[in-house]
Amino acid sequence: MVSTAPAEVTLTAILQRAQAQGVLGARPIAEVLAHARGFVAALPDDAVSVVDLGSGAGIPGLVIALDRPTLRVTLVDRRASRVDTLQRAIIALGWADRVVAVESDAEVMSRDPAFQGTFDVVVARGFADPAITLPIAARLARNGGWVIISEPPPEHGSRWDLEWVQSLGVGMPERHGQVVRFHVEH
Repeated sequence: MVSTAPAEVTLTAILQRAQAQGVLGARPIAEVLAHARGFVAALPDDAVSVVDLGSGAGIPGLVIALDRPTLRVTLVDRRASRVDTLQRAIIALGWADRVVAVESDAEVMSRDPAFQGTFDVVVARGFADPAITLPIAARLARNGGWVIISEPPPEHGSRWDLEWVQSLGVGMPERHGQVVRFHVEH
């Protein structure tokens, strides 16, 4: 296995810069990385392509790319300045052959036939209200794919209306630590 230590050092520096610029919250970078690794742990082994909605500073998408170097990762953000920063990060990390940053509104992207149903996994951390996030993500995931969304602590209970979830063509929510995973069945 290839060591990711130099890439993790570079990624940490990139995230520290993003924090200094106000693009990433004030949580310690080690906590940000640990939370992003919850998404990595929830990824199915057979995944090939992942799209990160509302990537911002690149969390969790860049951590997924770091920890799963065989995946093709698409980082989506509607702000040109964020996409420019993400593209610079991708180049600095040497991942231009497998990671791409796309400037797009995720809602628009999810209705574009070129992107609908094309990703094995759709991830979202702090993207939008669940009622907005899940339908967009479900449209982007392929049949048999997965949607992984950041979740509040378990003591807050489930925020998912099960009938509504099923109406979107996704399976019941599966809690995996700080994320919830849905199997796409449309």
